[in-house]
Parts: sequence; C-alpha cells; structure tokens
Amino acid sequence: MNRTAKRAVSLLLVAACVIALFACSGGETEPERPAGPAWDSLEPVGETPLRYATQFRVTQLTDGYELIEIPATGSLLLVPEGMGKPQGLPDDVSVLYRPLDRIYLAATSAMDFFRALDGIQSVRLSGTKADGWAIDEAREAMERGDMLFAGKYSAPDFERILKERCDLAIESTMIYHSPAIAEKLSDYGIPVLIERSSYEEDPLGRMEWIKLYGALLGKETEAAALFDAEAQAAEAIGSQPKTGKTVAFFYVTGSGSVNVRKSDDYVVKMIETAGGTYVFPDLDSGSALSTVNMTMESFFTAAKDADVLIYNSTIDGELYTVSELLDKNPLFAQCRAVQDGNVWCTGKNLFQEPMGFGRLIDDFYRVLSDGDTGHLSYLHRLTNGGN
Repeated sequence: MNRTAKRAVSLLLVAACVIALFACSGGETEPERPAGPAWDSLEPVGETPLRYATQFRVTQLTDGYELIEIPATGSLLLVPEGMGKPQGLPDDVSVLYRPLDRIYLAATSAMDFFRALDGIQSVRLSGTKADGWAIDEAREAMERGDMLFAGKYSAPDFERILKERCDLAIESTMIYHSPAIAEKLSDYGIPVLIERSSYEEDPLGRMEWIKLYGALLGKETEAAALFDAEAQAAEAIGSQPKTGKTVAFFYVTGSGSVNVRKSDDYVVKMIETAGGTYVFPDLDSGSALSTVNMTMESFFTAAKDADVLIYNSTIDGELYTVSELLDKNPLFAQCRAVQDGNVWCTGKNLFQEPMGFGRLIDDFYRVLSDGDTGHLSYLHRLTNGGN
C-alpha cells in the first residue's frame, strides 16, 4: 500500500472515530451551515490597528468575516455566526465558526487574555492541570469541571478533544518541537492557531496580542480599551528620566550556574523602560533561546556592584530571605545589592500574565526610583529573616 492509500485509510478511520465519539456524547453533530459567499467577493473593509505587535494581523472583510494572519503558521478565517464557509476558499486558510466556545488551550500565557476579556468560559480544554495555573479563574474553572484537562501540548488526549467537539486548538511555539501533533489535530478537522507572542521584540507587543483574542471572542472594542490603558501607563513611565540604577535579573540553576536574560530580551526591555540599566549590555548566546547560562564567577564579575538584584522565580521557585539566596552560593554576600538590602524576587505567576506587563514595569520603576514599594504586583523584597 502506497503512502497516499495509507493516508486515505487513516483519514477514514479518523472519521469513523469522530462519528463514534459524537454518538457517545449524545448523538450531537455539527449544525448544517448555509453556503457562504464567494471568497473572491470578500473585500477588506478595515484592519485592527497595531502599535507594537508585528506577529499577527487581523483584517475585517465584507459580510462580517475576519481574516487572521500569523507569520509562518498560516491564516484563519473567522466566519460570523449563522454564515457559511466562503466558496473557493484557499486550502491554506483554516475556518473558525463563531461562537468559539470549545477551545483547547495549550499555550499557557494566552489564558490571561481570556481572563482579561471575561472569556474563560470559551476555553473548554486545558493543556495545563489545575495546580499548574497561577490564574485563579482558570484553576477554579477546572476544579468546577467547567474546564477539563486534555493533555499537554506534546501528548494531547485526542479522544477527549474529539468528544468535546473542540473548535480550535491554541498552541505555543513549543508545538514546533512536535509538528506531528499539529498535523494530527488538523487531520481531525481541528484548526490550529500557533501563539507567537513570544516572538514580539517589545513587551507591549506581547500584550497587544489581546487584540487577536478580542477578535476570536468578538470583543475587539474591549480588547483595544484594555491594551490602551496598560500601554499608556507603561509609556508614561518610559518617558521619565533614567534612574541611573543598574540591574541583574537571574536565577541559579540546579547545577550551580547562573541563568540570565539576553540583552535584547523583553524582560530587559521592561527594566530599561522603567529607567534601569541591565548589567549585561551585549549578551548574546548565538542561539534562539532568550537566556544564557554562565558561571557564578562570570556573573559575579558583572553583578557584584549592581544596584539591584532581581531573582527570577519562574523555574527555581520563589525566594523570601537573603539566607535562601546565600544557600545557593555564599559569593552573593559580596554583592553590593545584598549588602544594601536591595534584592527582590518575582512571583511565580509573572509569565502567565502578559496583561500584567504594564504593572511589572511599574514595579521595576518603583524599585529603581526608590518609590512606594509597599504594594507591588509581581515583586517582593528578600528579607534578612533567618540570616
């Protein structure tokens, strides 16, 4: 049997599986849809304005259709409720039928956009278990059973995804390491959106992806208002004079090396927007990774006189006392920021909440400008307790 024949048999088996699963879930089938207009008849009538984001575009077409374009991942057409798929639609354009309310979300950072838009009810399936969510609304939805775990991105529960009649799979760029998964989802007739906000060079560009999710949920106006409010606050901070403070942002790996962000990383840009100066001005690993591992000695040479140390808790877990930092390496005791009591730690929820980047910039600014640090959103100072 040649490859074409094998693929045809495989797709027939998939179809049989889908029918069986629908029958088990109460005999539900997809609603009949009217014939759509000719694809060539749909004309652009507007475009979602973007100020920072470069990794997506949303174009409004006639009759309420919207085209989402994402570099290197293909295009998706949003079909208005009650309307049909345009005739003559190119094969490389996936179709999304509104309303989208059975989404499989494997891109963790995107949940914050759904939360901000009061759209978590549209996410039926999660690629993260309840205890992995720092976003309360997502964790609570899973505990109630409103949202179900359907396997992580590299090992999805296809049976559950099909049974729940998933209408869209949202994947992070980690799916590039498991391309067969995305292909299989497509073979099952499930459109795949690859979330590329991590490719945005500007942190506000990452935040502006809320406009894409606003399009998915039919909440473009709300998305624009939310973004504008956060962006204006960050821009106001960025217009302030530089603080003159130097900053190291890092964590200690299990092997004892120090992991730091590359100089062009978005976290570094947030620190710079807040008026700080990163202690590694020309750091580039030569790889696609956003971080670099270095020896403690190399880190100490650059960071020993830094005004502020900020410990990244995302991988290693949160620190609360200086003694916990010194347990990782006593050499930290010789850092000026440690001696001055100017060591801070991020909260674990930092990277699950891209809509909080404006507040994080504000946190950085308060720390660097000796402002009011009593009620920070994402940072806390390490105390001398236990030291």
